[in-house]
Amino acid sequence: MKEKYIFEIIKKIGAGLPRFPDGRIDYTNSISAPVLIIFVKYRDEILLLKRSKKVSAYQGKWSTVAGYLDELKPIREKALEELKEETGISEENIADIKFGQSYKIKDETVHRLWLRFPVLVEVKNKPKIKLDSEHTDFKWIKPEEMSKFDTPLFFHINWQMLKDL
Repeated sequence: MKEKYIFEIIKKIGAGLPRFPDGRIDYTNSISAPVLIIFVKYRDEILLLKRSKKVSAYQGKWSTVAGYLDELKPIREKALEELKEETGISEENIADIKFGQSYKIKDETVHRLWLRFPVLVEVKNKPKIKLDSEHTDFKWIKPEEMSKFDTPLFFHINWQMLKDL
């Protein structure tokens, strides 16, 4: 995935939007936003995280590590940062990182056009998960069990794009 392309997207979507004190783009009231969707895989299981009431979208749903692309930072670096922040998984435990094809999807339930950048992270050892305030619970599941969980509509699309990488 070309960093220049991603940086252009961030600049274009972020133009004119407010900034947080640290300089990151505030997408809170934006009609579109670029986001990382990071699936964590250990052997034949993937990590699901239950979103808390402290997040702006998909509260109470099961999802993955996710984060806005809200600064001009290499996508790999941003993925590692989100993993560490939301789960406690460090780079030392990562065996491989693969990047899927970006795509757009409009979700009327949250009134937003998402530009999604799916990522698959395979870990060497099953990590001890340390949740931040964005999530209330986690489960390791087999991919075929996904339909048993209340996930956002696009969740399965993301997994389908990554499972064959």
